[in-house]
Amino acid sequence: MKYVDEFRDPEKAKALKNKIAQLMDQLPYTEKKPLLLMEFCGGHTHTLFRYGIQQMLPNSIEMVHGPGCPVCVLPRGRVDDCVILAERPDVIFTTFGDAMRVPGSHKSLLQAKADGADIRMVYSPLDALELARKNPERQVIFFALGFETTMPSTALTVMQAKAEGLTNFALFCNHLTTAPTIQAILDDPDMHIDGFLAPGHVSMVIGEQPFEFIPERYQKPIVITGFEPLDILQSIYMLLQQIVEGRCEVENQYVRIVQKQGNHPGLAAIEQVFELRDSFEMRGLGTLDDSGVRMRPEFAGFDAEKKFHVPNLRVADPESCQCGDVVKGLIRPWQCAEFGKLCTPETPMGALMVSSEGACAAYYNFGDLPELMAKRQAHLERESAA
Repeated sequence: MKYVDEFRDPEKAKALKNKIAQLMDQLPYTEKKPLLLMEFCGGHTHTLFRYGIQQMLPNSIEMVHGPGCPVCVLPRGRVDDCVILAERPDVIFTTFGDAMRVPGSHKSLLQAKADGADIRMVYSPLDALELARKNPERQVIFFALGFETTMPSTALTVMQAKAEGLTNFALFCNHLTTAPTIQAILDDPDMHIDGFLAPGHVSMVIGEQPFEFIPERYQKPIVITGFEPLDILQSIYMLLQQIVEGRCEVENQYVRIVQKQGNHPGLAAIEQVFELRDSFEMRGLGTLDDSGVRMRPEFAGFDAEKKFHVPNLRVADPESCQCGDVVKGLIRPWQCAEFGKLCTPETPMGALMVSSEGACAAYYNFGDLPELMAKRQAHLERESAA
C-alpha cells in the first residue's frame, strides 16, 4: 500500500487535468450541453467537493451525484419501523451513527433515544453481538444497512450468533443491491448519463461482473474508482478515453483493492445468509425488483421482521423536501428550495443532509455556500417566471 500523499500529488493532478482537457477538446460537449458523468457513491461526491475536483474539470463536464449512499435512499417508512422496534421495552436497538439523525415521519432514532428508548451507536455488527452476550435478558437488534460493502460483516456476525446459539440477537435487514439501483437510473426516461464512476468499496466485494450489463445493454462506459483525488481524476480520464475511442467497457482503476472476481469469502458469506427480496423501496427510486436482500429461512430466528411486529410503513417525504430528485440526479442539492434554509446539518429535513456520504451535506460543508444560495435564488426565480 502506498502512502496516501502519493494519491494527492498536486503535480500529478495537474497532469491529469491537462489530459482530461485535451480529450474534451475532441468531444462535442459544451458548458450548456455538458458531458454528464455520475459518481454513484457518496464517498466519491465528498472527495469531489473536499478537494475541489469539480472546479478542476472543464465546464463541459458535469458530475451528477448518484444514489450510492444507503442512508440517503432509505425511505422514511423504514426509519419509522426502526423507531417502533427501538421503543419496545425489551429491546436494545443498535445502529451506525449516520442513521441516528435521519428523520422519520414523527422522530429520528436520536429523538427516540432522548425519549427513553435504549438505542446505542455501534461501530460494527460484532459490537451488537457482544451486547447480546452481555444482556441475555434483552433482545438486541442490529440495524443492518448498506450496499454489498457491509453485507459480509453482517452475514458473518449472524453466522457467529447461530454458532453460539444466541437467541436474543436479530437483524433489521435493510441491505441493498447496487446493480438494480444503477439500472433504475438508466431506465428513467428523464435521466441521461454518459458514463459512470463505479463504487470502489462495493466492487471490492462483488468484483467487475455485476456491472457488465451497463456497457452491454445500455452502451455506457463505467470505471471502478478509488476514493482519493487522483483516483477520481484518473477514472474520469479513463471514461473519456473510452468515449473518444468509441468503447464501452467495465474498467478497473482501483486495481490496488478490487479484484476482477471480487472477494470470494465475503460473497460466500452473503450467499449463505441472504437471498434477494422480490422488491424493495428506495427513496426517490420507488420500488425496485431484486433491489435488496432478506435473510434466508434457516436464519429466520435472527430476522427482526420475523421475530417482532414490523408494520413496514410507507411514508412519503415532506412535499418541500426534494431528496428523491437529488438521489436520482435530476436536480442538484442547491436547487432544492429548502437547502441551507430550513434544511441544514443542524436541522435536517432529509437524509441527504444528515449522512456523511450525503450529497447535500457535501455541498453544504465543502461548497461555497453564499454562491450556492445565490444560484438557488436565481434558479427559483427562473422557475417562478416560467
